[in-house]
Amino acid sequence: MPRHTFQPTPLFGGALVVDLPTNFADVSKLRQVPDNQEVYIDKDGFTSIIVDITERVSSGSSSSSDPLERDAKALTTHLEELVGVEDAAETVQVWNTTETQISHLSEDIPAYTLIATQTHKQREGEREKQGAPDFTALILTLIRLEKEQTDILVTINVPHIKGEYDEEEIDLAMGKQGELIGDAVEYAARIWESFEVRDWGLFAEI
Repeated sequence: MPRHTFQPTPLFGGALVVDLPTNFADVSKLRQVPDNQEVYIDKDGFTSIIVDITERVSSGSSSSSDPLERDAKALTTHLEELVGVEDAAETVQVWNTTETQISHLSEDIPAYTLIATQTHKQREGEREKQGAPDFTALILTLIRLEKEQTDILVTINVPHIKGEYDEEEIDLAMGKQGELIGDAVEYAARIWESFEVRDWGLFAEI
């Protein structure tokens, strides 16, 4: 039985539609958001969902003819851009990467999802920030639209702030996700089931 209720949510002027949790608010009503992004945040917590339309990452100088290998490199590139290339090696742990089927898209459109955690890196001379998360979990889904030369990223950010979660519930190495990550996995699964492109012209405009 799902713990959350969802509602169809139009994105980018209705060009995309996806089911999002009813307790998430549109950040663009509070502050400016880039034209290529839609950002929603949990009204009762700290989790955010970001849909980002980006230029397709090429395989660069890679000579690999294996599309899976090329897509895996693209996923890594997007993750590094999200967290910072320098910080990725030191602060990010990827726990799981899987191929993903987006129900309302053609089966020949590849998609992949990874689950990762990023720890807060305190730089030399920097004071500990009040309320800084112990770590942030990331569920990153990459949808690769080759014809449109576009990558769509759906990122669910789940900050874990001391006192706001049960530390004993989480051991990702042992498969224990805890409540907050479990909720985010449910959000991701609903997004995979409901994500729909209503206007393909969107990708020529952004």
